Amino acid sequence: MSTSSSPSPSPSPSPSAPVPSSSATGGLRGRRAVVVLALVAVLSLGAGLLLSRFVVSPGQAAARAAAPTAGAITVPVESRTIASTVVLRGDVGYDDPVGVRLEQGDLGGPAVVTGQVPAVGASLDAASVVLEVVGRPVVLLPGDLPTYRTLRAGVSGPDVLQLRASLGALGIGAGDPAEDTYDAALAEGVRALYARVGYEPPPVDAEVASGVEAAQEGLRAAQEAETDARAALATAQRGTVTAAERVRLDGDVVVARTGVDFARQQCALAVEERDPTVDCTAPALAVLAAALDTAVAARAAVDVAPDTRPESAAVTAAATAVTRARDELRTAQARSLTPLPAAEVVFVPTLPRRVDAVAVQRGQTATGDVLTLSGATIQLRAQASVEEADLMPAGTTGTVAVDGTDVPVTVAEITAAAAPEPAEGGDGAEGEGDPGTGAVDTGERTVVLTFGELTPEQASALQGQNVRVTIPVSSTEGEVLAVPLAALTAGPGGESRVELAGEDGTGRLVEVETGLAADGYVELASSAEPLAAGDLVVVGVQAGDDRAGPGEDRDADDEGTTADAG
Repeated sequence: MSTSSSPSPSPSPSPSAPVPSSSATGGLRGRRAVVVLALVAVLSLGAGLLLSRFVVSPGQAAARAAAPTAGAITVPVESRTIASTVVLRGDVGYDDPVGVRLEQGDLGGPAVVTGQVPAVGASLDAASVVLEVVGRPVVLLPGDLPTYRTLRAGVSGPDVLQLRASLGALGIGAGDPAEDTYDAALAEGVRALYARVGYEPPPVDAEVASGVEAAQEGLRAAQEAETDARAALATAQRGTVTAAERVRLDGDVVVARTGVDFARQQCALAVEERDPTVDCTAPALAVLAAALDTAVAARAAVDVAPDTRPESAAVTAAATAVTRARDELRTAQARSLTPLPAAEVVFVPTLPRRVDAVAVQRGQTATGDVLTLSGATIQLRAQASVEEADLMPAGTTGTVAVDGTDVPVTVAEITAAAAPEPAEGGDGAEGEGDPGTGAVDTGERTVVLTFGELTPEQASALQGQNVRVTIPVSSTEGEVLAVPLAALTAGPGGESRVELAGEDGTGRLVEVETGLAADGYVELASSAEPLAAGDLVVVGVQAGDDRAGPGEDRDADDEGTTADAG
């Protein structure tokens, strides 16, 4: 069999050294060219775009320089509640602080405090003992007049009336409230006051006490002298004839009269019987008649009143001495009535009071203001303008935030905040002064507000603080139609109006009546044509708007807006 020969096969290339074919090499080069071309195109496009930002055509430049399209700025009519408030800042403290100073003229020595020192924050009422000085109390009483003298028997004046009224307010009887002289009834009231506070009443001066004893002895002596004078007068009036002598003289008159009568009877018989033995001659009868006249005269002499003028004068003088002695005793006793020493009483206008400061301690000498007392009511004092004050009369309520809680406050009083009048020849502040008070009106008002019920923690937190007070002064009754104040313009006659924007971009003026204004909004009380919430009103225009209409004088109108809204 025959065989044919063929070329031997080439050895396979090793994996580590491949040998590409000519067709594969041509495809790789084509792909690289496409990528490069794509990159060049992207870069060219980016460069073109970047350069286009810096290249502006004349038309674009003109468009950019032109003003933007003008248009009105509008806001909708709102339905809202409008409330006007006054916001003030004020200082919190207790009302009507007063300093307590002791009147020491009657002490006769240093005013050493021996006890009864109150603690700061303590409450003192009428008849409280505010201090004990040299073992004696200092009693607190209500009154506008300060203590300026010791009250004792016989003195009179308005301070006596004040003491009577103070004791009467405590339920202590002190005599006639209209009597301005210190008398026994008032002294007894003072003794009752000291019994209430637990101290002995003020002692009577030793000299005054001895004067009472001397006056009592003088009265006793005068009364004894009067008794003796009256006894002497009685003796003189009776005379020196005894009763037996009177009886004897009466007997002599009877005997003499009997003898005369008997002689007359005998003579009458003798004449009838013609008896010559009976002596009926005239001399004989005259003797008997003379004896009768003598006896009658002697008896009559006994009945003549004796001359007792000296004894009567002595009785009158003795009675006058007794009256004088009684007056002297009454005066001495009046001087011995329980007094009210000036060093033992302090009057303050209102009670109760709170102790704000204590300037003296036990063992120290009391000088100057020993205590500072304030009213027991916490109050707030703020300054306000006259216009603000006119909006919140007494009784207006507001709130103060205390520890995150709104506490109610009430306006209690508004007074003028006066400044001292400048010295003569100096430059004074503007404002009319009151020549009677020596002060000028600063144009501000001091507003005093009282708090509602406070917890002890709130009262402590408020003391001495400066707080913000919010006082609503007026409010609409519920929601009303309202627009911003900027929407109002003034018409030729001063009327208020708004510009109602139409859907086509035009506007028309609508006359309105305004109500309450607050927080930049004003109430639309009524309008010439119906308005509703959501209607658009013009409050301004964009820059460049040159259209005719109310916008031309809006700046001028804004000047009158507040007046219209108010």
